[in-house]
Amino acid sequence: MENTEIEKSKALIMVEIIEYVPNAVVIKTIIKKTTGSVIATSNDSGEDLIEKVLPFDKFIQIIEGQAEIVINGDSHSLKTGQAIIIPAHSNNTIKANERFKMISTVIKSGYE
Repeated sequence: MENTEIEKSKALIMVEIIEYVPNAVVIKTIIKKTTGSVIATSNDSGEDLIEKVLPFDKFIQIIEGQAEIVINGDSHSLKTGQAIIIPAHSNNTIKANERFKMISTVIKSGYE
């Protein structure tokens, strides 16, 4: 799928900027800079995200549905409107037990 930044200076309805695709994870870049990124993701049921360990904190907000976020073996069930911070250097998996959409934000500065 194409992964380009969305148009600036335009009002957005976050849950509508990305669609579900059967048996897939769809990624849409909102902002991508060397200092960090904001990304919208839709995950169909059963399409888990197994992440690499990042050297930065990652903020995850569920904008539709429900996701299971596993951080260093501890499971957290998040539903629409809920958020969590995945600490830097943590093992984590984002599980799609049902389909969901989320916004993830990584800010790379401030770790000097």
